[in-house]
Amino acid sequence: MIQLGTTNFQEITVKKETSNNTNIMVNLRDLGWSCGRYVPGEANAITDVPGVSVGHKTLIKGNGELVPGKGPIRTGVTMILPHGRNIFREKVPAGIFVANGFGKTTGIAQILETRYLETPIALTNTLNVGLVFDALVSYAIRNSPEIGIKTGSVNPVVTECFDGYLNDIQGRHVKEAHVVEAITQAKPGRVPQGNVGAGTGMQVFGLKSGIGTASRIVLGEKIDNDKPYYIGALVLPNFGEFKDFNFYGIEMASILDREKYFPKMDDKWLNTAGGGSIIVVIATNLPLNGHQLSRLAYRGAFGVARTGSILSHTSGDFVIAFSTQNTLVHGTKDPLLKEILINDTSPLVSDIFRATIDSVQEAIYNAILAAETLVGRDNHIRVSLDLEDLPKSPES
Repeated sequence: MIQLGTTNFQEITVKKETSNNTNIMVNLRDLGWSCGRYVPGEANAITDVPGVSVGHKTLIKGNGELVPGKGPIRTGVTMILPHGRNIFREKVPAGIFVANGFGKTTGIAQILETRYLETPIALTNTLNVGLVFDALVSYAIRNSPEIGIKTGSVNPVVTECFDGYLNDIQGRHVKEAHVVEAITQAKPGRVPQGNVGAGTGMQVFGLKSGIGTASRIVLGEKIDNDKPYYIGALVLPNFGEFKDFNFYGIEMASILDREKYFPKMDDKWLNTAGGGSIIVVIATNLPLNGHQLSRLAYRGAFGVARTGSILSHTSGDFVIAFSTQNTLVHGTKDPLLKEILINDTSPLVSDIFRATIDSVQEAIYNAILAAETLVGRDNHIRVSLDLEDLPKSPES
């Protein structure tokens, strides 16, 4: 981790523009933290859910004084694809929970009404929502030319957090080509975390943040011995006051050196900055319908709260959950649908909720631990959490 006072911040940002950093996460379990009762998937990522892929496009350019509309640029876009087929033509069940609605996420109303998702999920910055929405419309039309002519419209889901402290957010630098690149480069397996994609310019509890992800294996032996089931979460955390940062029950403000992490900030800022937002995307291959997924999304907010968030007045906290099972073919004429679903009266439902909360909590910590110190516009600095400053785990 980069230490303040020993590194030239100009060098940090230049290196970021040219490096091929894959942002591989330190495994919290290797540090002695058990992270709940369930075992993670092989990648410990949302992509452990079969069929799910994630792609990033990271934009880092320029240094120094802000020139609105030109830079410096510290932003990006992250795309989550539920499966590798045409999502408009093969929709997936989905649910959504708005924990606090100070945000600009698109596509909410139709998910609440129909309980289906029909585009990839995009994560970007607040003022780029419109351009990314337009890019997803164009992408959907290219793949389904019947949209708007022989069939209905399309419902792009674009989520956001504000990265204007580090980024020239007025520049709206994420363009259609960047969205398409993130989609076409989306992959299963290990997910780059930290300062990538939409997470490039984000902050949490006053520290550098980024993209984070985690997963859990659940209930396989209790439902179908031949088929493992997964819950995975990907988060974009951009919220919170330093004094609220909670790491597995430990108040981090009591042990971290403020001068090290906030060289330009005074106590007035530390006690007043607490807005911001978080986007949480939860995926599973459990057979759940839209109503059940909305209940899953609701529990995702508990994972956010565990880290210290109070879901503040000016926070846009959105949780979207989808299942890769029971897909809906667009325009099907069959008046009846046959589905196999988790039984709502089963006690296993509570286990699913618990695994979801654990995944979201760990994903947020991963976003913090994978992030790297970054200098943005007007030489604003966000310092990453030093692993050496983590408290010792109960198991170490």
